[in-house]
Amino acid sequence: MKLVFAGTPEFAAVSLEALLRARHDVALVLTQPDRPAGRGLKPQRSAVKQLALERGLPLLQPSKLVDPATLAAIAQAQPEALVAAAYGLILPAPLLALPPRGCLNVHASLLPRWRGAAPIQRALLAGDSTTGITIMQMDEGLDTGPILLQDAVAIAPDDTAGSLHDKLAALGARLLLRVLEAPPAPVAQDTKAATYAARIARGEAEIDWRDTAVEIERRIRAFDPVPGAQTRHAGAVLKIWRAGIERGVRAAPGTVCAVDSAGIVVACGGDALRITELQRAGGKRLAARAFLAGLSLASGTRFGSCDG
Repeated sequence: MKLVFAGTPEFAAVSLEALLRARHDVALVLTQPDRPAGRGLKPQRSAVKQLALERGLPLLQPSKLVDPATLAAIAQAQPEALVAAAYGLILPAPLLALPPRGCLNVHASLLPRWRGAAPIQRALLAGDSTTGITIMQMDEGLDTGPILLQDAVAIAPDDTAGSLHDKLAALGARLLLRVLEAPPAPVAQDTKAATYAARIARGEAEIDWRDTAVEIERRIRAFDPVPGAQTRHAGAVLKIWRAGIERGVRAAPGTVCAVDSAGIVVACGGDALRITELQRAGGKRLAARAFLAGLSLASGTRFGSCDG
């Protein structure tokens, strides 16, 4: 099938790769403009741009989709359908109406739950036991279009945003190919069941030790690998990457209750966390044993805004 593909991060690149392997004719690729990233804040190519360049695919990077020249270029590609996956821009009505078979979106949740920009992280933060992929027919709303196909994925107790992303990206590519091969009848979403997955704000990465251990452990997994859940000790930022729940521990939230080779036990608003992997600013992710070899940390120390 002749397609225009719109996507930006690695999640989208997995679907684009699947389309190319299945020998679909990707006549044009749309991805967001290069963004500053890394310590040097140099402009970085998106995963989709990198793949498109490697495969010699026509590529556009518009900052908006209402530009007449951009719409003309898409129309000139004469796609039968447009496929979007984590693109990051809303498709305007003229573009939605352009392909004869419409515009499809690969979304990383079981819509109508978690419409929006951060469905993977929000599912983890909420403690959901299941998520999945929805292939939907796009309309002018934010993930509001009718559902074409869904499949669920169980969220494992140790799943991070990174591991869940990889599972869902692979599933999304498989479901997309199925829909293109044999389009199912669209089913309207139940708008009353909708929830919104807001973009992750910078301040959400900061751990509030007054929260329960269960809530903080979810936060750690939801923000792995980006941006990383963090706290403060002696004025410096510490990123927490892995922790388990310790029941029955009672102390002021943020208090280090035990330090040994098995980890660092920190009291929370309910129960405690045993931190087993963490990172100092500018350092590497380390197991607690290796981390403690380079830092003296005593019981009674406080993490967070009341550290000392």
